[in-house]
Amino acid sequence: MAKSKIRVGVIGAGNCFAGLYQGLEYYKHHKIDEAAGLMHPTLGGYKLSDIEFVSAFDVADNKVGRNLNEATYAKPNEVDWVPPKDMPKTDVVVQESPVLDGLGVFVLDRVHPVKNKPLDQLTADIKKHIEETDTRILLCYLPVGSQKACEYWAKMALDTQCAMVNCLPVFIASNPLWAERFKQAGLPIVGDDIKAQVGSTIVHRTLAKLTEDRGAAIDTTYQINVGGNTDFLNMKEQGRLASKKISKTSSVQSNLRKPLAEDKIYIGPSDFIPFLSNKKLGFMRIEGRMWSNRPFNMEIRLEVDDKANSGGVSVDAIRCAQIALDRGHGGIVEGPSAYFMKHPPVQHPDPVARQMVEDFIGGQK
Repeated sequence: MAKSKIRVGVIGAGNCFAGLYQGLEYYKHHKIDEAAGLMHPTLGGYKLSDIEFVSAFDVADNKVGRNLNEATYAKPNEVDWVPPKDMPKTDVVVQESPVLDGLGVFVLDRVHPVKNKPLDQLTADIKKHIEETDTRILLCYLPVGSQKACEYWAKMALDTQCAMVNCLPVFIASNPLWAERFKQAGLPIVGDDIKAQVGSTIVHRTLAKLTEDRGAAIDTTYQINVGGNTDFLNMKEQGRLASKKISKTSSVQSNLRKPLAEDKIYIGPSDFIPFLSNKKLGFMRIEGRMWSNRPFNMEIRLEVDDKANSGGVSVDAIRCAQIALDRGHGGIVEGPSAYFMKHPPVQHPDPVARQMVEDFIGGQK
């Protein structure tokens, strides 16, 4: 029996979404078996081509009301992997989303928000649009620090009977109250905070675990990241970073037998460097002791395209959410959350989490 299409609505048509959206088109024109960047070319019977974006929501005045293809290239988006003329036509028009706390003070000169309708009217319009487009999964790609906005969309998922994939560090799946609400509604949720395909956090936690597995002791460690897109500009506002730092730190700490004291570990964004654009630079250092208590240290410099890192993981998270929907699963999708997210409800070592994903795909869990 042929699988149905995966009908996704995106919340936030920004840079991360642009990388995912254009990346899906890239793979349509390349042999999947020979193309780099895919953990699962086919996942649970679903191919990349089965993912369809049928609705989109944003707050920027240069995106709301525009065709989704056009909005994908609108500033301050910087992803341009596929020429606009080569993108297939779509009838999807970006709808107005409530701003709430979705825009930090540093990005207001780049993103000019629409003047929102009254919230009750806007909410009614959004629900109607989700139902009319038969959206089944909401992909939350809001900026870091959007606590109220993310919670609004989590409630919207519940109200419209949609699954949710939460890519930002606002704790929904990892909040027992929200997790229970999704369970009671019979709706799956994958979250929280998308873990990059080959990013600072996954590399850092792997090296930390390797160090301990080899019998060495870690005394101190840090990870700092810089970049030049709006995501990093937004994170200049320290008040928006609390959950982000918790998410990244807990991801590394969870791989250690004994967590480091707070003053021995630092993980977090460092600064915004405009000319880096979508390039992200990660710097990691681990200091410790090995045989005979002799000291050692290692330093890693990682250079990646920040948006490719996100897209390579979110395609699997979306397909796992659809599989959970197909099975009538309600609540946390544990294995995919642990493998694809930095702050899942339950942390597992990456090899264990990966096997949990494979077991989930195979229907064993």
